[in-house]
Amino acid sequence: MPDKKSSQKNTRPLEELEKLNRLAELAGGEERLANQQAAGKLTARERVDFLLDEGTFEELDKFVKHRCLDFGMREQLILGDGVITGFGRIDGRLVYLFAQDFTVFGGSLSETNAAKICKIMDLAMKMGAPIIGLNDSGGARIQEGVVSLGGYADIFLRNTLASVVIPQISAIMGPCAGGAVYSPAITDFVVMVKKSSYMFITGPDVIKTVTHEEVTKEELGGAMTHNTKSGVAQFAVNDDRDCLSLIRELLSFVPSNNMESPPRQESHDPVDRMDEALDTIVPIDSNKPYDIKQIISSVVDNHYFLEVHQYYAQNVVVGFARLAGRPVGIVANQPAVLAGCLDINASVKAARFVRFCDAFNIPLIAFEDVPGFLPGTDQEFGGIIKQGAKLLYAFAEATVPKITVITRKSYGGAYCVMASKHIRTDMNFAYPTAEIAVMGPDGAVNIIYRKELAAASDPESEKVKRIMEFREKFANPYIAAERGFVDEIIAPHDTRKKLITALIMLDSKRDANPPRKHGNIPL
Repeated sequence: MPDKKSSQKNTRPLEELEKLNRLAELAGGEERLANQQAAGKLTARERVDFLLDEGTFEELDKFVKHRCLDFGMREQLILGDGVITGFGRIDGRLVYLFAQDFTVFGGSLSETNAAKICKIMDLAMKMGAPIIGLNDSGGARIQEGVVSLGGYADIFLRNTLASVVIPQISAIMGPCAGGAVYSPAITDFVVMVKKSSYMFITGPDVIKTVTHEEVTKEELGGAMTHNTKSGVAQFAVNDDRDCLSLIRELLSFVPSNNMESPPRQESHDPVDRMDEALDTIVPIDSNKPYDIKQIISSVVDNHYFLEVHQYYAQNVVVGFARLAGRPVGIVANQPAVLAGCLDINASVKAARFVRFCDAFNIPLIAFEDVPGFLPGTDQEFGGIIKQGAKLLYAFAEATVPKITVITRKSYGGAYCVMASKHIRTDMNFAYPTAEIAVMGPDGAVNIIYRKELAAASDPESEKVKRIMEFREKFANPYIAAERGFVDEIIAPHDTRKKLITALIMLDSKRDANPPRKHGNIPL
C-alpha cells in the first residue's frame, strides 16, 4: 500500500501550483476586476478568452514579478505584473498576443512587463505569426524610471523589425498615453473603443498648463478624434466585444506572414453574376455625385466590404473584400465627397493601405473617378506635392496583381497616380462613361481656345461649342484604348466577371523591384 504521508507530500506541489495560478488570475483583486466590469469593459483575461478560439490560449510568464524595490514597491508584488502574454488560435491559425491588465498598477509598463511582451514578439517573428496587442495602460511605471522607458524602446524596436514581416494589430481598450502610443502607431491597424479608450502624447492637464487650452480626454484623444481628425486609428467600435470580433474578421483577410498568400475561402457567389443596376449608377452628367461604395458592394463576394479608415479622408475609400474567395484590397475615389479629389489626407491614407496590401501579397483593385488633386493654399502649403507623391510611389512600387477600373473622370496627374498602366498596373479597364484627359473640358477650353474666345462676337456660345468639341474627343475612353493605356472597355454590369477573370489570370504573377536596402518614399 502507498504510504499516506508520502502521498500527501506528492500533492503539495500541485496544490502550490493551483494556489499560484489562482493568485495570478486574481490580478489586482476582486474589487478592481469588478470595477473594470462595472465600467462596461471586459477584464484582460475575458478579452483573451473572447478573442481566441475556445480552449486554445497558452499563457507564458504567468508568475513573473517586477524587480522594483523603491517607493514601497517591494511590498506590492503581483504575479504576472500587469500583462497577460501567450499564444493561441484564431480560426485555427496561430497568433501571439499580450493583454495589459489595468487592475494591476493601472496596466503600467515595467521592465519585466516589457520583457514579457518582447518575448512573445520574438516568438511571433520566429514562427511567422501575427502579433496582437490589447492596450489598456496608464503608461510607463514611474517608480521604475528609465528601465520602464527602456522597456518601451525595446518594444518599439521589435515593432519596427516586425513591420510588414508579420501582421501587427493594436486594440486600444482603455488609456494609452505618453510613450505608449508609439507602439500602436507603428503597427498595421489600430482599433479603438468608443467612450472608453483614448490616446495622446500629452494629456489635457499638461496642455492646459503649457498652452492654456481646455480640452477633455475624449476630445483630445478619443476613438472618434483619432478616426476622423488625426487618422491614427483605422477603426472605431462600440465596445470590447465588437473590438475583438473585428480583429478576428480583419485577420481573415490577411496572411500570417509576408511569405504566405492571403487565406482563401470557398465562395458560392457566382463568378459571372451580373448587376444591371451598375449600368446606371454613374450619372450621365459628369458633375453629379454618386456613391462609389455601391459599385464596390455590387461586385464583391456576397456584397461584403470591410472598410478601413471609414471616418477619415472620406474622399477616398479603402478596405478589404473577396472575389471568388480571394482576398483583395480596394482603393477607390469617392465622388460623393469633395468630388473624389485627392488631397493630403486621402493620399496618405490610400498610400499606407496600398503598401500594406503589397507587403502581404494581397492583390489591389482601384476604382477610379478623380478630377485631380484638391486645389488651395492649405493643400499646397501642406505639401500636397510630397503627400500626393506617396500614393504614386506606393502604387508604382507595388508588385502584387494590380487592376484598375476607370468609372468616370481620370484627369491630370491623378490619372497617373491612381494605378495607371504606366506604373506597372497589370489590367486597366474603363467604363464607356470614362473621361481621360489632362483636365476637365471647361478648364481646357479656357486655355486652348483663349484667343478664339476673346475674338468671338458671342464668347459664351463659342465656349459652349468648344466644350462640346472637347468632350466629344476626350470625354470617352477610346483614345486611351487606342494607345493601349486601357486594356478593355467593359460594360459596367460585367465588372465582377472581368475582375475575377483578371485575378485568376494574374494568380501566378511574379514581379520585383531593383535590389536595394529600401526605397526612399517622400515622407
